[in-house]
Amino acid sequence: MDMNEFLSKELIILDLKATSKADAIQKLCERLYAEDCITDVDKFVADVYEREAEGETGIGQGIAIPHGKSENVLKTSLAIGRTETIDWEGEEHQEVTIIILFAVRLVDNTSVHLKLLSQVASKLAHDESLEMLKTAKNAEDIINIFVD
Repeated sequence: MDMNEFLSKELIILDLKATSKADAIQKLCERLYAEDCITDVDKFVADVYEREAEGETGIGQGIAIPHGKSENVLKTSLAIGRTETIDWEGEEHQEVTIIILFAVRLVDNTSVHLKLLSQVASKLAHDESLEMLKTAKNAEDIINIFVD
């Protein structure tokens, strides 16, 4: 699977000014909308929270991977934000600095979504990839973590 298909510099915010989980999700959804990946910010935010209700998306190591599968998605994409530490609400109240928001078209609901999730998870399993995510100086460096 070619990760370049789902990543773009415009969807990576290295200085995301988010004060909470809700703020981070909102801002990343606004970026997805600005880049013509979704049709409606509020509806897609609701879709993301519908998925959040099924299970926590904080995966440890300061990373969260919220996602929404939705008719509001025009182009399956990843929006990535790096922020100061925020509390990723949930039972464990994890501290998060990297948010990788999956926006998935309904037609990509199964195979593409699972392959994308698997590919991202395999990169996040490596300490060097995690460190690069936390220290990258530009969007191209972030993209290279996932396409390398």
